Amino acid sequence: MSSQLSHPRLRKSPSDSSSSSSSSPANEGLRHERLSRLKSSGESDASNDTTKNHAESYFSRRENRLSARKKAEEEIAHNDYKKMYEKALATNQRLKSRLETSKQELVVIKEQLQRAQDSRSLRKKISDMEEQVKVKAELHTENQRLKDENGALIRVITKLSK
Repeated sequence: MSSQLSHPRLRKSPSDSSSSSSSSPANEGLRHERLSRLKSSGESDASNDTTKNHAESYFSRRENRLSARKKAEEEIAHNDYKKMYEKALATNQRLKSRLETSKQELVVIKEQLQRAQDSRSLRKKISDMEEQVKVKAELHTENQRLKDENGALIRVITKLSK
């Protein structure tokens, strides 16, 4: 691109912007066509040689500019891909870190859930045992009442039999 600034009279042709390779068959064909026109213009051999050298020099500079531009575009594309790759790599690393943190949190939550379930199970067992204690207390009270009643009946029967 800087070579265009050093040669202000050289203009960019439409084929310059559309061609991506300086040695494509279309460019070679144009070059040879221009050179052959210069040869057949009817001038002397000496001026033909000078014109030919000038044309070849022009095409050589043009090919160098195109090649340099292509290399610059490839470098920019390479840097873009490199940046995208590095960004994707950083994102991937960040997501892996978040996944690892989430896995650790999941383990902690599972442990808490297990303790809660164990606690709930223990509470249920305690509740069942308390219920059994109440039933036993009621049965003990009922049994004592029946013993007392049985004793009273035995005394009544004993008095009646005398």
